[in-house]
Amino acid sequence: MIADLIIENARVLTMDDANPRAEAVAVRGNRILAVGKTASIRAHAGTKTRVIDAKGGTLLPGFVESHLHLFSGAWGWTLLQLGDVRGFDAMQAAVRAFADSRPDEGLLFAQGADYEILGPGTRLDRHALDAMCPDRPLAVMTYDFHTLFANTAALSAAGLLQGRDLPDGNEVVLGADGLATGELREKFALLPVLELRTSGGREMLGMSGIEPPVPPTDAEWREDVEVLMDGLRFVASKGITSVHNMDGNRHLLELLRTVEEEGDLIARVSVPFHYTREMPLSELDRAGTMAGAFTGDWLSSNRVKVFIDGVIESGTAAMLDDYANQPGHRGVPIFDSATFAEAAVEIDRRGMQITVHAVGDAAVRIALDGYEAARRANGLRDSRHRIEHIEMVDPADIPRFAELGVIASFQPLHAPQGETQTTEGIGPKRAAHAYAWAALHRAGAVVAFSSDWPIVPVDPLLGIQTALTRQPHLPGLPDQRLPLIEVLKAFTCNGAHAGFREDATGRIRTGMLADLVLLCGDIEATPHDRIAGLGVRLTVCGGRITHAC
Repeated sequence: MIADLIIENARVLTMDDANPRAEAVAVRGNRILAVGKTASIRAHAGTKTRVIDAKGGTLLPGFVESHLHLFSGAWGWTLLQLGDVRGFDAMQAAVRAFADSRPDEGLLFAQGADYEILGPGTRLDRHALDAMCPDRPLAVMTYDFHTLFANTAALSAAGLLQGRDLPDGNEVVLGADGLATGELREKFALLPVLELRTSGGREMLGMSGIEPPVPPTDAEWREDVEVLMDGLRFVASKGITSVHNMDGNRHLLELLRTVEEEGDLIARVSVPFHYTREMPLSELDRAGTMAGAFTGDWLSSNRVKVFIDGVIESGTAAMLDDYANQPGHRGVPIFDSATFAEAAVEIDRRGMQITVHAVGDAAVRIALDGYEAARRANGLRDSRHRIEHIEMVDPADIPRFAELGVIASFQPLHAPQGETQTTEGIGPKRAAHAYAWAALHRAGAVVAFSSDWPIVPVDPLLGIQTALTRQPHLPGLPDQRLPLIEVLKAFTCNGAHAGFREDATGRIRTGMLADLVLLCGDIEATPHDRIAGLGVRLTVCGGRITHAC
């Protein structure tokens, strides 16, 4: 049979244990036609076959980006980025230049800020932001998207200056004067400020599980479609062929359907329904409707996202013991054990996968207990429920991942390098159980790696390098690194397994979907600390070249 595309002279790492290595791959239509030696694959070449000489570069299954926020990541390019800004003067200059360039913006919005952007031991507050921008609403999102700092104009316009009662785990921080300091912790504290944006905050609505309260105009719809196209082209340039989005609503799915209809859906995208604690269980009917309406190879749902806690740096992660730097404080979970178990039982009963944000060890236990309750109530099934981040885990809970079939989803770039506010919260006594990738792998859990873009860069090669070179942040801690092949599996076939697509993608095997990434060099021969510089030469998704350089 004649191939449409042949990639030869490659170092093919198939992620298929039955046939782990090859030299060439032939593609016909959207499927892999043959895998083997270059000489044998050439037999599938015809006059119209495109033949690419890999020149010894590594050919892998397309990367599965199993945790990102596609729309907010791409939209973020239009915002003020503060990731590389340090100090009051530099920040003030950046804010004022951005304000001058956006005279009609309803809310001046920046993101990517370090918690100590003004200097070690400092914390942003409304007074510092007022000094930078006294007359217009200004909000600064931290790099982890769990804390927002707002100036007085923004707090007043959002009705938060006097504080507000919010669900557990969310907080408008108040000062000694009884007024908001400007620090807003977690989603329901942030949303009133985000709604001040000229966009109406629609780019963040998937994070709250609601639909746009006012339907977008035709111009706004087109703008959103173009944002998604930009994001998809960007992830394709990084070798990504499958995306597990971590926020979502019907609005986002319909936007993506438009992208698909226009022929520009160049990665497979899974979008969840975001279930929040204040929702009645009947809201899961909407999740079921979404799942039933989107079942294709390119666009799918059937997943429910839940936040159980926040992050360690802001003190909103739920811990089993006190924070090392905050005696008496353990963080308040967004879902307590009983409430999450009730939700987990119902979601599981409906046959949907559950994806949980759980950073602290108490939150991880709540998630595992809920998954166990669902199994008891509904019986054993191949549910593949997930826990995202797992920055802390109690040793007693490590074997439960494999026992319950729970996917351990990590983001290598989140692991701290040296002491940070996060490691100060963890403390030395339990640091051995932080970011425990290898411990969970050895215990039999399926480990998937990803980025969490835009929290950190979406770049699998950078993630691979980080996973291979990570050093313990304190002397004497266990080495949590995994071998190269296991790291590659965590970015490919394990991610496919987490998305129930392991029979279609994630491996290079005859008959599977032709989702491939060709690197510019040999990853096995490249020093671990230089892998990020390899570069992606070619991305193929469903037999279609989606990126080439």
